[in-house]
Amino acid sequence: MTACGRLNALGTHDLPDRFDPVTVKELRQNLRRTTFVAPFLGVHVLAAVAMVAEFRTGASRGVGEGAFLVFTSGPLWLLISAVCIGILPLGGLVMMREELEEGNHELLQLTKLGRWRVVFGKLATLWGLSALTLVSLLPYVVVRYLVGGIEWWREMTCVLTVLGAAAVVGAGAIGASSFRGLGARAAVFLLYLGSMLVGCGIPMAVAGGMFGTTGWKGLYYHLTTLAAVATYSLIGISLARSRMRLALLTYEVKPSGAMIGVLIFAPFFIGLVTAMSVGFGGWIGLGLAALVAARVDTTPTSSTPRAPLARAIHEKPLE
Repeated sequence: MTACGRLNALGTHDLPDRFDPVTVKELRQNLRRTTFVAPFLGVHVLAAVAMVAEFRTGASRGVGEGAFLVFTSGPLWLLISAVCIGILPLGGLVMMREELEEGNHELLQLTKLGRWRVVFGKLATLWGLSALTLVSLLPYVVVRYLVGGIEWWREMTCVLTVLGAAAVVGAGAIGASSFRGLGARAAVFLLYLGSMLVGCGIPMAVAGGMFGTTGWKGLYYHLTTLAAVATYSLIGISLARSRMRLALLTYEVKPSGAMIGVLIFAPFFIGLVTAMSVGFGGWIGLGLAALVAARVDTTPTSSTPRAPLARAIHEKPLE
């Protein structure tokens, strides 16, 4: 292949074929939207200003440990958090509207794309936009380390905190976007945030207080933090997945209602497991909550296919 041919092929196939189709579609759309382009350009200007302000005031040395370090490490990390945890993930509040209101989810499920692949693809896109913005800001973080003398482990803690929080908030926004009406979306999103803050805060605070965040004992805290991010990311996209269900059996509970119940009762369950295990099993409670969220909307399967008439009798459309 000639050089021109290779360049043409590179321009035509700009994303690898192994990427999920939903991820490719959402990436191509979101990278062109002003909700991404404007914050992406503006944050670099503000980051330069914030870093200069940090060096002049000496506000770059964070106090404390763990995930909350990102909020005490100066204006630069506050700015990064506002963009990567706030502005960009909140774009997920409209991601499911096109699929559900226009009936695209029915067409998607006629293909090989299942509900899990659709919601995972949307979360991967939303999280990828935040990660891309964070990576573009890493040169400022390196300057803080080289010029300001900030410990590298503090900067790495802030980076991982932003990435984890972006995934959790983005998943909740996607889940809330599957509901109709601005009021319903806001209520579900606030419920998700409240459940997440309590459900993640209790085991993380207990693990950090009992074992610390450094040394080999700090592994309990880090394990609990990873479990918290994975659990509530899964709960968020499971909520969106439950709204894509096309039909219900007559004896089934509406899956979105069951997921709302998971959001309400998950913090109590996680706190109970944490207390019963004397702080050691907070991550276990989070893992069990994730398992419940993944299984609460399992589509019934049968070893023998049913006739269309029997399916129509036993199933009802999901409104």
